[in-house]
Amino acid sequence: MTSRIAPLLEPYLTLPEDASLVVLTGILGASTNWLVLRYLSSYLLPPSSPPPPPRPTAPPTEADPAPPAAVLLVSFLRDLPFWRDGASRLGLDLEAAGRQGRFAFVDGLRGLFPGAVAAAPGAAAAWQSALAGASLAHVGRVLHEAADRLREGDGDAARTRAVVLVVDQLDFLLAAAGGAEEEGVGDVSALRVRELLMGLREKVHATVLTLSADEPLIAAQATPLEQEHANLVLGLAHEAELVLSLRLLDTGTAKDVSGVVRITRGGQWSTRKMDEREYLYHAGGDGGVRVFVRGQ
Repeated sequence: MTSRIAPLLEPYLTLPEDASLVVLTGILGASTNWLVLRYLSSYLLPPSSPPPPPRPTAPPTEADPAPPAAVLLVSFLRDLPFWRDGASRLGLDLEAAGRQGRFAFVDGLRGLFPGAVAAAPGAAAAWQSALAGASLAHVGRVLHEAADRLREGDGDAARTRAVVLVVDQLDFLLAAAGGAEEEGVGDVSALRVRELLMGLREKVHATVLTLSADEPLIAAQATPLEQEHANLVLGLAHEAELVLSLRLLDTGTAKDVSGVVRITRGGQWSTRKMDEREYLYHAGGDGGVRVFVRGQ
């Protein structure tokens, strides 16, 4: 089992404040997959070090401790086996978390296009669901239902549990729906995708997004799709509390460095104290990631 969370990133992977938005951006060659897995691990696994026992002299309190967080993972580019295998390397069993009512998965790729091969009937567990089209009305309905099931769960604990929405590659929905011929799909815009996301954010405690930020998609804007993509990414970065950006080294590739992770405040930064940082990272073949400062 590889190391769960790089110590330098721990302050940024804790449960965000209510209604927070965290944006993770990557480029070709510097994927956010390993960051998403660390967020899942941070929210679904118990702390590496158990909390200290209460003081014997502390007066009893009537309030029960808050139940652990739950995660709704919506993935538009990667299937459940990909996330399950990556999480298992960090000691996280997503299927067990799903059975416990703390994890739900929505497959946003397999059935997104007409004619796609669907899963066999009855094959998916109750905590798994899949999109069957690219229209925003359908996408919104499926995601709202998944969020409701996770919030309601079984018993009072689920209703008070903090649910974190994690959406992997939301910009793929914009690209796929914008070019589709399905009825009610082709008029998808960055604004409508952001409106869909805003409705979902009202149901959950916090939201974590991954987006592509390659220079041709953000700076060039030579086509309407590139313009909409840039509007989506820049608009969400402005709404975010925290932005973690991955990129390659400016000087090229290196054997012991995979890229750079830059941590900055978003446009909606709260009063919570946080230092903006820039670290190097190296992703190993076993799923382990080392994060370090320059010169180490």
